[in-house]
Order: sequence, then C-alpha cells, then structure tokens
Amino acid sequence: MQARAEDKKNVGGDMKHSLKMILVVFGLFVFIGPASAEGNLASRPTGLELTLNPDLSMSNYEYELETGKYYRWDITSNGGDEFLLLAPELWRNSWINQVAIGEMEVKPMGLYGLEFDDEGQIRIWFVPIRPGNYEFYIDGHKERGMVGTFIVR
Repeated sequence: MQARAEDKKNVGGDMKHSLKMILVVFGLFVFIGPASAEGNLASRPTGLELTLNPDLSMSNYEYELETGKYYRWDITSNGGDEFLLLAPELWRNSWINQVAIGEMEVKPMGLYGLEFDDEGQIRIWFVPIRPGNYEFYIDGHKERGMVGTFIVR
C-alpha cells in the first residue's frame, strides 16, 4: 500500500514538473517569438569575383565570408592554360544552390571542382554553413601562386 502511495506522489510531482516546463517553453515562444529567418535567404546573394589569368595570376586571393549568408561567386577564365579550380573543404562545408555555365544551370548535391578548358565564366551560388579557413586553388598551379583562402566567420 505504501509503495502505491509513493508512486502516486512521484507521478504527481513529475506531472507538475512537466507542466512547469511546458509553461516555460510557451512563455518563451509568446514573449520572444518563434525562431525564423526573415524573408528568402536565397533571394539576394552577395557577389564575389575571381579572374584567372593566362600569366597564372588571380584577381583575388582572400575572401571573408559569414556563415548563413548567401553568395554568388563569379569565376572567369581569361584563357591560357586549362584551370581546374578546387575548394574541397569549402564545398563540404557549404550548401550549394546551383552552378551556372552560360545559360545552363546545375543543381548539385556536392561539388568536386570547376574546370575551364578555355575562356569563359562559371557562377556558383552557395551558403557557407561552418566557420573556418578554407583553401581554394588551381590544380597543378598551386605551387606557382594560384592559391587563396576563404575565411568564414
């Protein structure tokens, strides 16, 4: 008999505790509001530019980005050599919306590299999701200075 009375007491205490927690969460929701983003995250990207030149120079070697911000990276090759642009750690730590080459768009689930066989432009829309320093480079030309860094805060 005594065990049943104690069980009922514990159940009543647990229910009171649960009710208090529900009221606290409800109060936070009412007074602070729901957690949500204002507007469409992917509606106004911040533009970034990179130009790859025949003399093996690049127009930019460092970018400072913010996690959760939408970017459009315009990468232009001015010809010369074939360029394979790699940024494996950045791609692994970003949501990639699309890659556009001319009038063609690709909606990838992941990305390895972007290759230019000739002059042209590739655009990539992405959102970095994890802070860190991420290297980008041209395969085979890294030692010749075609390397840069994304600093994501």
